[in-house]
Amino acid sequence: MTTLNALKPSERMKIPRQESIEQAASERVQNFTEVSFGVDEARAMVEATRCLECKNAVCTEGCPVGIDIRSFIQLILQKDYAGAVNKIREANYLPSICGRVCPQEEQCELVCTLGKKHMPVAIGKLERFVADYELEHNLFVPPVVKEKRPEKVAIVGAGPAGLTCAAELAQMGYQVSMFEALHAVGGVLRYGIPEFRLPRKILDIEVDRIRQLGVDIQTNFLVGRTATIDEFFDEWGFSAVFLGTGAGTPNFMGIPGEGLTGVYSANEFLTRVNLMRANKFPEFDTPIRMGSSVAVIGGGNTAMDAVRTSKRLGAEHSLLIYRRSRQEMPARQEEIHHAEQEGIELHLLTNPTRIIGNENHFVTGIECQRMELGEPDESGRRKPVAIKGSEYIIPVQIVIEAIGQQPNPIIQSTTPGLQTGKRGVVATNDKQGTSRPGIFAGGDLARGGATVILAMRDGKTAATSIHEYIQSKKSVTVSTPAASEEVKA
Repeated sequence: MTTLNALKPSERMKIPRQESIEQAASERVQNFTEVSFGVDEARAMVEATRCLECKNAVCTEGCPVGIDIRSFIQLILQKDYAGAVNKIREANYLPSICGRVCPQEEQCELVCTLGKKHMPVAIGKLERFVADYELEHNLFVPPVVKEKRPEKVAIVGAGPAGLTCAAELAQMGYQVSMFEALHAVGGVLRYGIPEFRLPRKILDIEVDRIRQLGVDIQTNFLVGRTATIDEFFDEWGFSAVFLGTGAGTPNFMGIPGEGLTGVYSANEFLTRVNLMRANKFPEFDTPIRMGSSVAVIGGGNTAMDAVRTSKRLGAEHSLLIYRRSRQEMPARQEEIHHAEQEGIELHLLTNPTRIIGNENHFVTGIECQRMELGEPDESGRRKPVAIKGSEYIIPVQIVIEAIGQQPNPIIQSTTPGLQTGKRGVVATNDKQGTSRPGIFAGGDLARGGATVILAMRDGKTAATSIHEYIQSKKSVTVSTPAASEEVKA
């Protein structure tokens, strides 16, 4: 096995994991600038040196899109940073985004061999470093599309699944058109993730690089209303369609008081800030009501984004209410750590029972009940059980519910024969195919809520399946009076 590291494995294990350079918590709660600045070149080289260069690179197996992690780290050791990011881009066309928001600690870093006895290699930080280095030094070169194909493919939804599917198909030479209902591209990357985690500049650059592949992007186009899927096939001439419209319809708890003024879904709250720029009112037209005390219900990344955003909007007390313990929280550990640094108050093993308002129907408080953990439920986590007589009231002016979402039903209701599953998700097979030939789906539309990288994997899988589908339709057996031969139609 070729090695580029002069240090013995035992020596590499003694090197401490390199941490990101970050804004101080006291400063960052006053702005929406990115919390982490990543690692600089010196730290990146040290971190790359920690890699054991395993012959059986289990980290690649742990990556949902199959990045050749060992090879890109070896390119860092050669200081070939452009080569490293291009090695990543062979499997993942959005490295700047994934280096920031992908939960590496649950995937590639979780299975890192070094991590069995020591801290794993900071794979995500190295991915971000080479992507940022390429951007800062203007080293990006669009891949050459070797073959132009006549077939047209429609991508519905410009989120991580749709963007990935579009990039993959465009590189295969297909004519790709993307249709986005909102006025800006990015889906959950734009309306769901705050700028302090994913700067808009980074997202815009990645989207522009997909445009450079020849992808036509149309915004303010609501598929199911502006045009239907069947019209895409019958009138627009598309050979296949990929659906990646996400899950933008919020869930609510169904407790008393949810109709009071001051209650938001996390989806609405974050969209107002991230997409409509409510944090810059009146420079932008969308205001948002904020109180001195804000309670966010939930324990996932969306809940973390919402509660940390409320702090930046001026809330004196930003509370996170979660019915299980910290150990069961699905949010990234890094986000929980950052939230605690920023003064977010965690009310764990706590479940809201009603939202309280005044005579003018404005929120004044939230009643909660303390919980304890019982036996594991179907998710494998211990089920929270209410403690009788433990109710108490927290004075708040704003309540934000971040307890999940489900797909908007417009496409499902306007596409005959498209099979759906629980809560309106579009049913797919392992190749992202649906019950309708030529229609493929992925991301939150097919999962009901998951990570960015899993949506990207779906988009990548679907692109391969779409290519196979189109090519299979071109191959037919035609019998002629002169002879029986197989020809390409």
